[in-house]
Amino acid sequence: MSNRRTFLRTGLLGTAASVVAPPALVTAAPPQVAPRQRFGLATYSYWHFKTPKVPIEYVIDEASRMGIEGVDVLHRQMEGEDNAYLQKLKRHAFLNGVDLIALSIHQSFVSPDKEERKKNVEHTKHCIELAYKLGIPCLRLNSGRWGTTKSFDEYMKNRGIEAAIPGYTEDDAFKWAIDATGECLDKAAECGVHLALENHWGLTSTPEGLLRIRKSFDSPWLGVLMDTGNFLENPYDKLEKVAPYATFVQAKTYYGGGEWYTLDLDYKRIAGILKKAGYKGYVSIEFEGKEKPELAVAKSLATLREAFA
Repeated sequence: MSNRRTFLRTGLLGTAASVVAPPALVTAAPPQVAPRQRFGLATYSYWHFKTPKVPIEYVIDEASRMGIEGVDVLHRQMEGEDNAYLQKLKRHAFLNGVDLIALSIHQSFVSPDKEERKKNVEHTKHCIELAYKLGIPCLRLNSGRWGTTKSFDEYMKNRGIEAAIPGYTEDDAFKWAIDATGECLDKAAECGVHLALENHWGLTSTPEGLLRIRKSFDSPWLGVLMDTGNFLENPYDKLEKVAPYATFVQAKTYYGGGEWYTLDLDYKRIAGILKKAGYKGYVSIEFEGKEKPELAVAKSLATLREAFA
């Protein structure tokens, strides 16, 4: 009897040990899988302000057809702001297996008029709420520019350079932009919408200007939107300075020649810059050429997929 008890006791203990701690499960390391770059598609790629608006739903359909994971919505391209329309867009994206990833808005904080700056702050807060209702986690933010060049075409001919408003300096403009940006951060945190400040002309047309505003805040709700096509000279050196702060990327392409200018961008080099910076977010196609977008976006996607492979 005692031999039988000893056998049962030792046998069961041995079985339990093998169940609790099998060596293969304890020592096996998880497989290392390289993350696949996720791409977005800016609705702006189909509408450059010069033709009738292209519906957001159409761009969602195109993204779904090409296997692009997200759509970056241009606010001015939307047909409205009523809740029924917002929810229709959200449903349409969901049913097509596409995420709505960013809302790109226009606003400017560069004005000596306090009421004008306040109006732009309220517009930004309103758009944060729109993004929240759409389930969009990121909002494109601008600093703004002086506006002393009334025609944007003329502004582009001058390579994005314009005179300050008489009697004011760049330091004045940076203070206005920093103060106004700060007024939007509580709303961003409340709604869970990340603000991504773009190198979009004006004060942010240089890495130094862009980062001067970004580094004024210690907030997880403010990052940088790195637009690959908005540094017109020595772009790679400038993109390297910006990349460590990037939380969203828009990748410009110019098939058929650019609407305002054309850059011959080396996307393998840009992919390397982003990889070195540890960037893990979306890369959103922003086609700004004159070719038909139905052809050019597919070319853009192929270029980016090869570069980021």
